[in-house]
Amino acid sequence: MAAVTGVTALLREAARAEILPRFRRLAAGQVRTKSGPLDLVTDADEAAERVIAAGLAARFPGCVVVGEEAAAGDPALLGRLAGADLAFVVDPVDGTANFAAGLPVFGCMAAAVVRGEIVAGWIHDPLGDDTAIALRGEGAWVESPDGHRHDLRVAAPAPVAEMVGAVSWAYLAEPLRSRVAARLPRLRAVVGYRCAAHEYRMAAGGHAHALLYNRLMPWDHAPGWLLHREAGGYSARFDGSAYGPLVTGGGLIAAPDRDCWQALHDALVAE
Repeated sequence: MAAVTGVTALLREAARAEILPRFRRLAAGQVRTKSGPLDLVTDADEAAERVIAAGLAARFPGCVVVGEEAAAGDPALLGRLAGADLAFVVDPVDGTANFAAGLPVFGCMAAAVVRGEIVAGWIHDPLGDDTAIALRGEGAWVESPDGHRHDLRVAAPAPVAEMVGAVSWAYLAEPLRSRVAARLPRLRAVVGYRCAAHEYRMAAGGHAHALLYNRLMPWDHAPGWLLHREAGGYSARFDGSAYGPLVTGGGLIAAPDRDCWQALHDALVAE
């Protein structure tokens, strides 16, 4: 648990030192685009990632650190996950578009990967100053700086017509994009935070039933996937295969249990 506590403290320190001081204080030159106009990076992303990567390297000598921003500059870095005895994937500011717009919906995420298996995940909320934590086989919980904890549990199973879901349909390829978008009214309600960190926390805490994503970069999904699973949920890619940190496509549906997953798949994705 000392290692888990150390990573939690590192994310909090990076948020306090590099992220929060820049929130709603970014100058024009401190926000830039990467692959397109909706893919942003800020000085906060880059500075926080440097702090987190250095802290992980000091705490876990010899580990591989794959940060979103470092991988944007060197895509080959992603390939180092497969052969690493211990690796960390890091998203320093998940929800960068929200952060850059001054919206208080963003998070700081990390996951530990041991020989290709996700063994721990952290989703820190800089503004709420608490961290959702998952350990493989040991559950999921939210922990505050004073050590107070409460366990996470996914929502009870429900029919599709009663489900609330966060559905990221805009990035799906056609014809799936149009098919999913047209079927969204089959759910009770659909939300979109533009922030996987808070969507995973919402689902793991039982405040939504369903999540659907397309692109599966490990820094976006490894922490939340484990959080959701350890909170009792079930998830799989669109073809029913298991999710893992070494795959970056094929979509993902997360649900309270396997039967709900199948019902969601049939309702939203199946031809």
